[in-house]
Amino acid sequence: MKRLLCIILVTFIFAASHTRACTSAIVGAEATQAGRPLLWKHRDTGTEHNFVARVARKGQIPYVALFNGGDSLLAEAWMGLNAHGFAIMNTASYNLAPDTASFRDREGYLMTAALARCRSLSDFEALLDSLPKPMGVQANFGVIDASGAGAYYETDDYRYTKYSIDDTPDKLLVRTNYSCSGDSACGMGYIRYRNAVTLLSPHIKDRDITPATFTEEISRSFYHSLLGRDPMADGDSWAVDQDFIPRRSSSASIVIEGVRPGESPSLSIMWTAIGYPPCATVIPVTVDSVPGRLQPIAPGWRSPECDYVLTLKRLAFPITRGSGQHYVNLQKLRPIIQKCHLKSEATYREHRRN
Repeated sequence: MKRLLCIILVTFIFAASHTRACTSAIVGAEATQAGRPLLWKHRDTGTEHNFVARVARKGQIPYVALFNGGDSLLAEAWMGLNAHGFAIMNTASYNLAPDTASFRDREGYLMTAALARCRSLSDFEALLDSLPKPMGVQANFGVIDASGAGAYYETDDYRYTKYSIDDTPDKLLVRTNYSCSGDSACGMGYIRYRNAVTLLSPHIKDRDITPATFTEEISRSFYHSLLGRDPMADGDSWAVDQDFIPRRSSSASIVIEGVRPGESPSLSIMWTAIGYPPCATVIPVTVDSVPGRLQPIAPGWRSPECDYVLTLKRLAFPITRGSGQHYVNLQKLRPIIQKCHLKSEATYREHRRN
């Protein structure tokens, strides 16, 4: 009966899970090349357009965050960084307690509140404890702060389970769309989890993880752990868009790079690639500086950068009738990835020089 209920639940949420199939990681400073913690989210969503904006409301902590196109009220943050070096993101979880409440899908609102109020992991825990129940969330919230601490909070309507990077030998945690504290017979993203872990393995061994490890390698990789191959690297012309980390529903790959102990939180950077990550170029964002091409413009509250990247995405998914949307044209995508990768690498090099 338990497995039957899981199957029914997964069937019910299949369409949503395809468009909310994020992949994420938290990396402790000890495992990174620069000695700074990293928070990564490869976002999948049913909302194709994203923008980045700075929010500085009276009596609240200023922050920058990723928002859905059209969110003119800046109401739901989907990943962000504030002036105290506190950063947060989430992945939807499909194996925690079933959400039977009418109050749901509040993850973006919760992260908005956290960015405006929290300075540390303990502040975030206090926020979760204080919120009215049910909270309307089913998610893995990833958090880092200026002290270098980092943790996932696997959170449902009434409770959360904390997993700290300090409790792992590799100082690294990965989450997709299931929770380790949830029912292992349910959930989504098991193959993508293995994709990410496999691609990270050599970097974990060498302790040389950088923001580019995520934006330039993992978010552009079509490695499939179940099949044991990468159709992009193997020269295939087409692939079925299933269980890769980059998917048709992918809308951003963002890495928040924290600070070393004692450094000013203002040195934190939100490395941002929006649109469709394989076709995107990374752009650095700080709490005090959001490049204009990432910001929203009217009408529509959409960013020029995202609009441009989506024109490249159309070349990778050219078939619009029937089931054609499930097929990605790797032959068209290869030169686009190469060009965008070179531009991103130049951005990273310029930052290192400065």
